[in-house]
This record gives sequence, C-alpha cells and structure tokens, in this order.
Amino acid sequence: MTVRPMITALAAAAAFMSGATAGAAALPEQIHVEYSGSVLVAVPVANISISAWLHEETYAGAANFRAGGLLRWFDDTDIVASTTGYRNNPGAALVPWRYEHINHASGTNRTVGINFPEGMAEPDVSPPFGSMGEPPASDDERQGALDPVTVMLNLMMSQPHGERPCEGRLPVFDGKARYDLRFESGDMERVSARGYRGDALRCRAYLEPISGYDEGKRPTPEDIARPINIWLAEMDGAWVPVRFRARTRIGDINIVATRVYAGPMVQ
Repeated sequence: MTVRPMITALAAAAAFMSGATAGAAALPEQIHVEYSGSVLVAVPVANISISAWLHEETYAGAANFRAGGLLRWFDDTDIVASTTGYRNNPGAALVPWRYEHINHASGTNRTVGINFPEGMAEPDVSPPFGSMGEPPASDDERQGALDPVTVMLNLMMSQPHGERPCEGRLPVFDGKARYDLRFESGDMERVSARGYRGDALRCRAYLEPISGYDEGKRPTPEDIARPINIWLAEMDGAWVPVRFRARTRIGDINIVATRVYAGPMVQ
C-alpha cells in the first residue's frame, strides 16, 4: 500500500474509537486516544489524536493526523477533521449533519466539508478542487454514504448485543473520493502498548475505490489487497482502537496508543 491510500484508510479507520453494541445501556460519554506511529520499529512517522463525545441526542467526533519524520518525505500531511450529527436513540445508527477537514500542510488553505441533506452526501469545498475525479462520484454513489468518522462510529453501534464488531461493508465519501471500507474480523490477540496492555480484537479493513479519484491517484490492486490491521479493545461498551499496522512503500507502519481515556465527560 502506498502512503496516500494508507492515510485515507487510516483516517477513516481511526474513528473506530467510539461505538457500542446495540443492546448496551451505557457508553462512555467521552473518549480520547493519542497515538504515536513509527516505521521500521524506531523511526517516527506520525502523531494522531482522536476524540469523541456522545450526548443523548447528538454526537461529535474529531481526529488529528500529523505526518512527521520519514513520512513527510512522501506525504506532507497535517489533517484536522471533525463531524457532528444526531443520535436518534441509543444503539441506533448515527446520522451526520456536517463533516469538515483541513490539511494545514497542503498550502491551499482548503476546507473540505460535507453536508447531508436527506441522506445525500454533498461536498462543500472551498476553494473548490480543480477536479472532482474521473469519474466524479455520482448522486447515486453519494446517497447514503457517510463521512470517514461517522462511518466507523456507526459500524461499532450497529452490532447486536454480545457480537463482535468488524464485519461487512460501509460506504464512505470524504468530500471527493467515494470508496467502501470492507471489514473482516479476526481473533483476539494480546497487545502491549504504552497506553494499553491486554486483549484486543484484530480487525482487517480493506479500502475499495469506487469513484472520485484523479488519474494516477486511484489505489492500485496491490493497495486494495493490503489491509489496515486494527486492534480493538473493549472498554465500557466501546471498542477502542489501540493499535494500527499497515504496509506502505516506505515499510510497515505501526501506530500504537500512548494514552487512552474512556469515561464521563471532562473539560
């Protein structure tokens, strides 16, 4: 997997940090996770933080991804993303109303937003992209698609009580690219990281491109065949990602949790 598809998939997969089984009576009101990434074990490449807030009728999520060290040679990225939406009732699907992200390292000062009138993911990009891809995502493809943060939250909250997450396929629209994330559940494995030590469910996420990619930017068959490996730890009804691993052209990138909070709302 090249660096760009890895970042695209990871930005979506990172939002695994909040969710629950449909039968769960309670969830943490707030989740905050900080990660450190490295390649070849010791070379730092990225810093990531993720936060989620679950209110009775609404939700909000935020994610920061900053490339560093060796990764900046290949992809200069400093992304800040946020999403807000409705919780119709506990355990039901989340319904987004606004998603937004900006890459502060891009030099364009471009804000990539998505609105969701009547379930249609409509891009709101300023300044506009020079191209929306070839072909661009159609109305039919964007109908019912979710932003990269909400899609993972919905995955976690859609599981029947007692069943594990990480199964099936979900549609994603990031403001330009339209792709599916396909999930395969694995075994429980032991994870040892600074922020978490214990058992976690290994989940494989595959990015499957559909539309909205510029020439030369579409993930290759090799990219599609290589999953993002995610280890999810169950914490108070939420499945929190405590480790990510992905193979890229600069080597295997390993991202681990350095700090995890799941509990009542704090300032």
